[in-house]
Amino acid sequence: MKKIGEFIYPWGSGHYSRMTRLNEAFSERLKENFETHFASKGHVYKKLLEKYPNQKERIHNIMMPTPIDGKFGPSLGLSMLNFLLPIKKNPPLVTQIKDYLLEERKLYNKEKFDLVINDGDMGSNVLAKNRNITCFFITNQFRPKLYNSRAYLYPSLYFISKQIAKATKIIVADSPPPFTLCEFNLNFSKEITSKVKYVGHFMNKKIINKTPPSDLEKIIQNCEFGYWMRTGNESTNNGTGERFEQIFHEPEMRGEKRIISHAKRDPSINSVIGKDGKKYSIEDAFEKKIDWIQIDVGFLSEQEKEEVLGLSKYAVVNGSHTVMGEILGGKAKPIIGLPIYDEHTNNIKWAEKKQLGVLASKTKNVIDGIKRIKENYDEFEGNLLEFSRNFISTGAENTAQLAVEALEEKR
Repeated sequence: MKKIGEFIYPWGSGHYSRMTRLNEAFSERLKENFETHFASKGHVYKKLLEKYPNQKERIHNIMMPTPIDGKFGPSLGLSMLNFLLPIKKNPPLVTQIKDYLLEERKLYNKEKFDLVINDGDMGSNVLAKNRNITCFFITNQFRPKLYNSRAYLYPSLYFISKQIAKATKIIVADSPPPFTLCEFNLNFSKEITSKVKYVGHFMNKKIINKTPPSDLEKIIQNCEFGYWMRTGNESTNNGTGERFEQIFHEPEMRGEKRIISHAKRDPSINSVIGKDGKKYSIEDAFEKKIDWIQIDVGFLSEQEKEEVLGLSKYAVVNGSHTVMGEILGGKAKPIIGLPIYDEHTNNIKWAEKKQLGVLASKTKNVIDGIKRIKENYDEFEGNLLEFSRNFISTGAENTAQLAVEALEEKR
């Protein structure tokens, strides 16, 4: 029986969503029996236990080092202090790295993997190379250009890129040039270009068996609205939410309908604010035909998300690669990007260059962005249609096929 190790970096949700989609595609293509071992920590580890309840013995809690949370994403200052000092119950980074590599080494030695697939976990690349195990590294970053951060971070980026380069194949979860959304985050060195494979975005399969429309789906019919997304880990999500609230209090937003997805499985969030200023449940708002201005949703079902994105005029996002691919390529909708990380800024700058969206470096720029998109909608729409025609959404399937071929070569 073939053994596959999947190591998932636990910062954000994109790594997790890509790997679970890949695992599904892999199961459909590999005809022989195989055993998958997952490794991660924190919220990703918990999600893996929930998704694969019958495989708990093959889901490993390994304390991969991550940045320290700040108010808006990772705190640069606290993360640097954590290199040598314990911060917020996190041991010093030097200790974390030693312990995490030791635990991964034990797992490698015990399971004797035939193939390793890493999404964001660079240490596993090194272990795989030292054991001559075929290793895929899935990414949308290599040497990203830095904007908000200081130049002294570049040495660490070069160190990270060297660890990424140790993989057998570098799988870019994006369409090939010139339609590579994450282009400004790559900057591959010439010596590794032969390892690089552009496979496309890891999109969910289209819903085949639809259920009757929910009250949310019914209430948004024949309405013009924007879709506002809160995504990422807790600090990113909450920081994005604070920025949104600042914007909603501006006079220009009084008549601008919006749906806010909180990405939290908390039904108490679900509510509708009417133009009368009162708050209603979604069910009551639909039954009473309330003229609404804002709908807050804790967590959208896949069907609801499809409907909301399909009907929305534009989307306000933080610049996450997974989200932007879903909206720009999957739905051909313009975005207004309010970035938190330099990675986000790069993605949004690329989209703005291609006239697929607008970069809002400050919260007040979002309102200008909405106005600009509405005034030039036909132009944005034409560019988006061309981009979506060249958008590859089968990254999971394409990567799974490469993995099957790699295992067959080992026979």
